[in-house]
Amino acid sequence: MVLHIMSDKELSRLEVLRDLSAGRLTVSAAAELMGLERRQVQRLAKAYQAQGATALISKKRGQPSNRQMPETLKSQTLAIIRERYADFGPTLAAEKLREVHDITIGRETLRLWMLEAGLWADRQKRRGRVYQPRYRRECVGELVQVDGSEHWWFEDRGPQCTLLVFIDDATSRLMHLQFVQSESTFAYFNATQRYLEQHGKPIAFYTDKHAVFRVNKAAGLHGDGMTQFGRAL
Repeated sequence: MVLHIMSDKELSRLEVLRDLSAGRLTVSAAAELMGLERRQVQRLAKAYQAQGATALISKKRGQPSNRQMPETLKSQTLAIIRERYADFGPTLAAEKLREVHDITIGRETLRLWMLEAGLWADRQKRRGRVYQPRYRRECVGELVQVDGSEHWWFEDRGPQCTLLVFIDDATSRLMHLQFVQSESTFAYFNATQRYLEQHGKPIAFYTDKHAVFRVNKAAGLHGDGMTQFGRAL
């Protein structure tokens, strides 16, 4: 037993042809309902009488499209993109394929191939997370950014060390600079004390996620959640 699958359009035409065969519709009325010419309706009606409902099923169903690209061309194209144009988008990759490799592929076709092969991400996936901007504070001393930068500050004239920096958020002014051996709790204690002696206490310090300022280990979250630096402040 062969199972035939019909589309909604084909099922609708089948109902019209049944009514036409039963004399409930004229050829003109059937043509209007199906959106066809009278000759097309007559041809369909003749095929329906000879073959039944299967005459209405498209002969192209299940067959590859005449416009479908050969699988070998697809494989070759994707191999070239992986090797030479992995960081290109579909539009630029299509241009390079045409200019350099004499391969002409439509941009949309190439985009679908690259999506399928994982060589391109759609707009939603490429769009990064949007962060709300943090606006500068209005007054000097309202917020002070604290950070450390390890570098060969003295080139070969001295050992590698860390520069601790205190920057006023409102004015971007360097409030305090201090070279230390490493970015440690005691180094920040000393630098913060000097800052407070020179400029007084700010409303808040703004720091990164360094272990001096934040508890980053899960095992340490069972306490008060503060580091030694936080307790000292």
